[in-house]
Amino acid sequence: MKKLLFLFLFFPAFLVAQKTTILKGTVKNSLKQPIEKVSITFGNKGTETDENGNYSIRIPIDTEITVVFSHVSYRTLTEKIIANNRNGIRFSPILSLKTEELKEVVIKDNKKEAQGITKIDINKVKNVVGPNAGVENILMTLPGVNNNNELSTQYNVRGGNFDENLVYVNGIEVYRPFLIRSGQQEGLSFINTNMIQNINFSAGGFQAKYGDKLSSVLDITYKKPTETATTIDASFLGGSATFEGQFLNKKLSTITGVRYRDNSLFVNSQQIEVNFRPKFTDVQSYLSYEFSEKFSLNFLGNFSLNNYNYKPLSRRTRFGTVANPLELIVFYAGQEQDNYLTLFGAFSADYKVNENFTLTTIASRYNTQEEEYFDIAAQYNLGEVDANIGSENFGEVEFSQGIGSQLNHARNDLDALITNFQVRGSINKDQKQWTFGAKYQKEDIRDRIREWEVIDSLGFSIRPPHHAGNNQPYEPFEGEIVPFQNIRKDNNVTIQRVSGFVQFDQRTFWNDHEIFYNIGIRAHNWSVTGNGIASKNQTIFSPRAQFAIKPNWEKDMLFRISGGLYAQPPSYRELRDFNGNINVDVKAQQSIHLVTGMDYSYQMWERPFKLTVEAYYKNLNDVNAYTVDNVRIRYRADNAATAYAYGLDIRLNGEFVPGSESWVSVGYLKTEENINNRGYIARPTDQRIKFGILFQDYVPNLPNLKAYLNLVYNSGLPGGSPAYADVYQFQQRLRDYRRADLGISYVFTDANKRYQTGWLSNFKELTAGLELFNMFDIQNAITNTWVRDVYSKTQFGIPNFMTGRVLNFKIGMKL
Repeated sequence: MKKLLFLFLFFPAFLVAQKTTILKGTVKNSLKQPIEKVSITFGNKGTETDENGNYSIRIPIDTEITVVFSHVSYRTLTEKIIANNRNGIRFSPILSLKTEELKEVVIKDNKKEAQGITKIDINKVKNVVGPNAGVENILMTLPGVNNNNELSTQYNVRGGNFDENLVYVNGIEVYRPFLIRSGQQEGLSFINTNMIQNINFSAGGFQAKYGDKLSSVLDITYKKPTETATTIDASFLGGSATFEGQFLNKKLSTITGVRYRDNSLFVNSQQIEVNFRPKFTDVQSYLSYEFSEKFSLNFLGNFSLNNYNYKPLSRRTRFGTVANPLELIVFYAGQEQDNYLTLFGAFSADYKVNENFTLTTIASRYNTQEEEYFDIAAQYNLGEVDANIGSENFGEVEFSQGIGSQLNHARNDLDALITNFQVRGSINKDQKQWTFGAKYQKEDIRDRIREWEVIDSLGFSIRPPHHAGNNQPYEPFEGEIVPFQNIRKDNNVTIQRVSGFVQFDQRTFWNDHEIFYNIGIRAHNWSVTGNGIASKNQTIFSPRAQFAIKPNWEKDMLFRISGGLYAQPPSYRELRDFNGNINVDVKAQQSIHLVTGMDYSYQMWERPFKLTVEAYYKNLNDVNAYTVDNVRIRYRADNAATAYAYGLDIRLNGEFVPGSESWVSVGYLKTEENINNRGYIARPTDQRIKFGILFQDYVPNLPNLKAYLNLVYNSGLPGGSPAYADVYQFQQRLRDYRRADLGISYVFTDANKRYQTGWLSNFKELTAGLELFNMFDIQNAITNTWVRDVYSKTQFGIPNFMTGRVLNFKIGMKL
């Protein structure tokens, strides 16, 4: 009986063993080093290599199978195997690094590092998770770059504001709309992620070849396609489609992208109940035609339409302390209807005179037509909340401190046309380069402002601060009733600019040490006419220099220093004061920059890492002080301030997880201004502490399942001040900004994992995943709403909270 039982239990296993055999071996790299955690799969079976690179897996006999060897750091290897006997098969493949071709470029090309330019991998931009996925989203994780508004694509760099950043696409400067006053109105960034080839970013101390701004440069290069492909992305927030290809015997290359965005998923997570359905649409195209090896003609075009229809219904916000909680309840009537239409077109021609001399000419035109119409009435009640736990009315408002209403009205129209023509050239010879250029630009702005605000408290209209007081009902008042704020202006302004630059670069050696340096100077002349007033011409000069040395040390280190006199001639937005008046004689803001830094590249855990440290100081004169309301900047337009900024930025990036680059960044900043010699106070962008993490990971046994974590901490910004108030009396700060976004995606197929048969063979790339925005549901504030206390006459700053936790599903494919 025991023998029969033994045969009954083990005979089936014996039959299976007769039909299978063992495939085993050792997986190594090109250096003959074993590779750990290589995934070996066929069909629905699989295993992985141990720490010595060894593996073992049972396969069928007399059946052809396809075995796949995959690892996140190495190219996937596919091998067809047939086992003809039961004695086992040994197969030991050699895997090649995915980054082999890139490493040679990264190690040898130190030019960008010497110039203080951060080069961002486009694949990181596509994978990073955030409410506004794209280039700007990844910039927020860098030290020195801040923004506490996740619905905005704008950013502050080292104490500067949104208007102090240069953005180029293929050498063509791009602009942002004028009237937008909140992040949820912005919609889409100009930059289409699926069209990008290269991304370069400088946070300060940049070269003379870049334009006249005070803070940063974002230099984007759109790609010239080498294949025909269609990329489609879709999610609950919208979608995009991008087509690229070559035609006419590969002389014509074109890439065109269409995008649609809907932010209602985010807005519905805020504390204000609204009827809101925004529509943001964008069509963008880049074409390039090569007439010959020496001459090519390019075109960049963009059409953008943002329709913003906003109807607030109610709001309930609790704030204050545990001992003294307060609650604001607001009921709204009315709506806001905004329309932003942007048209942009640019032609550029590249001519290679000879192997050392290249010329580029660019002609572009930008037109923005903006309408901002709203009538919104708000009735509010500000009350004290019963904080007594034993009370029957615990958590309810028991005493009203402020009751009132306000009515906001606007019929604002703006039409801006910006035309420019520029010529640039470069001469290269013997590791020396001369770069030069000249540009003419004309800005024609027509601005119609009809905006007023009436504030009522207990039935009495509150008058502006500069008018006589209203002491009703104790004394009769027979004066004119005026709105608290009333702006009625028609501004027709023309700005003409002529600018140019010359710059010299050289790479040389001092003994065995590699040296990089460049010196250059910019000149900018402009004049402003409008509203019957003509200004005199103004001219500024901006000398700049950079120096870097890469010592011939055993350790891979690079040291650099850069600086100069940077100037920002005023744009139309900087010429217009709080009341809509134009001051045509506003001077250029000027800043002396000094930036020092070092890069240290090293190996840790046998993987590449890089530590970047930069310290900076800015001394600013003729400062045009401003206030920030959400993303709207309102200037004083009087150059009545001086300011300074200094700080330290640290960034560590590398393969914390094998094959996946991540980074950690820390920044410290202090920036203050002195308005009319009244003493130094914090500037609106005084973001003291910055901490950011971009982390990428994958499941070891399932490397196609990937995770992305985007974490940002910013210390609190100054909370602003009410209209017409003295900013020196309102210096309290908002709460700290803390946010964590998590993304999980599965790669069905990509360049490293292609299928020859089945439904996946129709795709070049296919991914799907989930995004969890604000995963800890933290309430972050962007600005304050100011409400008056009828008894004490004080004004309370009620925080305007941003978005809560939101779950999004997305899918991406390339055909």
